[in-house]
Amino acid sequence: MSTPSVHPGAGAGFGPRFVASVLAGPALNPINTTMIAVALVPIAEATGTSASLTIWLVAGLYIVSSIAQPAMGRIADLFGPKRVYLVGLLLVMVGGLIPAVWETFVGALLARIVIGLGTSSAYPAAITLISDQARRLNRPTPQALLAGLSISSLATTAVGPVLGGLLVHYLGWQWIFIVNTPAAAVILLMVIVWLPADRTRVSAGPASRREGIRSLDIPGMVVFAVMLTSALLFVLDLEAGVYWLIPVAVVALVALVVWELRSATPFIDIRMLAHNGGLTRTYLRLFLSYTGMYLMVYGFTQWLQDVAGYSADQAGLIQLSTTAFALVCSLIVARTSAVRMPLTAAAVALVPGGLLMVFVHVDSSLAYLLLLVGLFGITQGFASVLNQAVIYRQAPKTQVGTASGLSRTAIQVGAIVASSIIGPVFGDGASDSGIHTLAWIVVGLGVVSTLLTVLDPALREKR
Repeated sequence: MSTPSVHPGAGAGFGPRFVASVLAGPALNPINTTMIAVALVPIAEATGTSASLTIWLVAGLYIVSSIAQPAMGRIADLFGPKRVYLVGLLLVMVGGLIPAVWETFVGALLARIVIGLGTSSAYPAAITLISDQARRLNRPTPQALLAGLSISSLATTAVGPVLGGLLVHYLGWQWIFIVNTPAAAVILLMVIVWLPADRTRVSAGPASRREGIRSLDIPGMVVFAVMLTSALLFVLDLEAGVYWLIPVAVVALVALVVWELRSATPFIDIRMLAHNGGLTRTYLRLFLSYTGMYLMVYGFTQWLQDVAGYSADQAGLIQLSTTAFALVCSLIVARTSAVRMPLTAAAVALVPGGLLMVFVHVDSSLAYLLLLVGLFGITQGFASVLNQAVIYRQAPKTQVGTASGLSRTAIQVGAIVASSIIGPVFGDGASDSGIHTLAWIVVGLGVVSTLLTVLDPALREKR
C-alpha cells in the first residue's frame, strides 16, 4: 500500500515548524489554569462577588475541560485534528474578548467556560496530529516530541502566576482573559500555515459528513457529561449535602455503560477499556498521582499563607521548587524508552513528600519546605511525561485523540477531588492538624499508586 501524498506543510516531517505548532496550543490550558489564581481576589472586589462564588472561575474550567477534552479528542479522531485545533483557537480568541465588553462576574465566568472549551481541543488535537504525522511518514513518533508536550505545560504552569500578576497589577483583571486573543491568533496562523491538511491523513475518517455525525455518538457524550457533571458538582461541595446528585450520577453511569456497549461507534469504548487493562490502569495511576499532587498544591499553599505567615508571592515562589524538580525530571526521561522504573519513582515520591508534610510546622526551615514541595515535582515530572507516552502506545491508533482527552479528564478529576477533600479537612481555615491529615492521605495515595505501578504487567512488558 503506497503512502499518501503529503501536504507541503508536512514536508519537514517532525521539524521545528511542526513542533512549534503542536506545542503552542496545549500550553494555553495550563497557563489559563494558573493565571486565574492571582486574579480571584481582584475579580471578587471589582464585581462585588463573594469568595465562595469566585471559586467557580476555577471549578468551571475544570468541569468544562473534563468533559470537553475526550469529546474534542473523539471529534479529532473522526473529522481531523487540524480542524478541531483551529475551531478551538477561534473559541479562545472569542472567549478572551468577553470581559473586555462585559466586565462582570458573569462575563468572567462565561469567558472561562468558552476559553475552557477552546483550550480543551488543543491537547487531544496535538496528540492526534503527532500520531497522524508518524503514520503519514511511516516513521516512529519521536519520544522527545511527546515529552515536549508535558515540558511545555510544566513551563507555562510556572509562568502563569507571574504573567497573571503582572497583567492584573498593570492592566487590570480583564487582561488575564484578553491576552488569550492575540496569543491564540498567532498560534492559529502557525497551525494554518505549518501543519498538514486533514485530507492528507492516512486514515481520513468517515466517508461522509452524515456518517461522521452518526459516528460521534452524541447520546454517549451527553450521558457522559451528565454523569461527570453531577458527580463533580457533588464532590466539589461535600458540605452542601446535595445527595440527590449521587443517584443521578449512578443512573447516568449505568446508562452510559449500557449505551456504549450497544453502540457501534462508542464515545467511550467500554469493551476496549475492559480488555485493555494497561490503559485503564494508566488512567487510575494519573488520578491517584495528581490527587496527591493537588492536595499539596492547594492545601500546602493555604497552610504556608494562613499558618506559616508567608505572603502570597512568597508562597508562590516556594511552589516553584515543584516546577524546577518537575522540569529536570521530565528532561531526564524525555528521550528514554524506560517506563516502569521512572513511573515507580513518581509513585514512591508521594510517600516521602507526604511524610515531610506530616512533620512540617511553622518553624520549619525554608530548605525543608523547598525539599518537601520539590519531591512532588518528581511525581509531576515523571508521571506527566511517561503516562502520556504509555497512553500513546496503549491506545488504539484510531482512538488516540479520545484516549488522550480521557487522560486529561483523569487529572482534572483528581484536582477536583483534592479540592473537595481540603474543604472539610481545613474547615474554617488551614491548620497544623489539617495539613497533617492531608499529608497522611497523600502517603496513602502514594502507597496505592506504587503498588499499582509495580504490579502492572503492561509496564513490565515495556521494560
